[in-house]
Amino acid sequence: MTAKSPEPRESAEPGIEAPEQLGQRLRELRLQSGKSLRALARELGISASAVSQIERGTMRPSVSRLIAYVSAIDVPLAAVFDQADRADRADRADRADQGDTRPEGPPRDEDERFAIRRAKEAAPIHLSGGVTFRRLSPVPMPDLEFFESTYPPGTTSNVHGQFLKHDGYEVGTVTQGELTIDLETEVVTLAAGDSITFPCHRPHIIGNRSGTTTAVATWLIVHR
Repeated sequence: MTAKSPEPRESAEPGIEAPEQLGQRLRELRLQSGKSLRALARELGISASAVSQIERGTMRPSVSRLIAYVSAIDVPLAAVFDQADRADRADRADRADQGDTRPEGPPRDEDERFAIRRAKEAAPIHLSGGVTFRRLSPVPMPDLEFFESTYPPGTTSNVHGQFLKHDGYEVGTVTQGELTIDLETEVVTLAAGDSITFPCHRPHIIGNRSGTTTAVATWLIVHR
């Protein structure tokens, strides 16, 4: 009888950070916030074990759970992408070594009029069901979140079917495929080129109901 080979350990796709890196970054942000693992678990309505699994990278969070996580520790979604921005971090470290201690953020000085991040440096984060998020702004922007989401066929922002609410005002444009936005009293389907705006505190679920076509959209969240 031939022994069954063990299943290979999940590895990151090219250009996508491993789940351990996402979990490590979330844990770093939680510790910086001063919130304990158990306190966060209570706020999210899940077990401490589930939070631990997310932070160890053995469980990928859904879109809704990721946003609920960062909202609970009072950090912007953009902070999660810092773990993937290795080139940005290396550049900041080099500048710090040279005595430049300016905080990360959009250009402020007259000799630093713009910021650029190349496509190869913009590693997405990979969430439950194969959904990916990629920050589009080259650097974090105060009060703004600008990112791209990719939903494979049949995926949704919340695998548990619970509506999501968070801070800010959302503007989205579908660039490929179709996305369905479930609101409390209505359902809106957006095709490529369609746009939507709504306050993020309005309960919503985003999903791709196609069985064959991947959906891609860009999103701008404005915090007021």
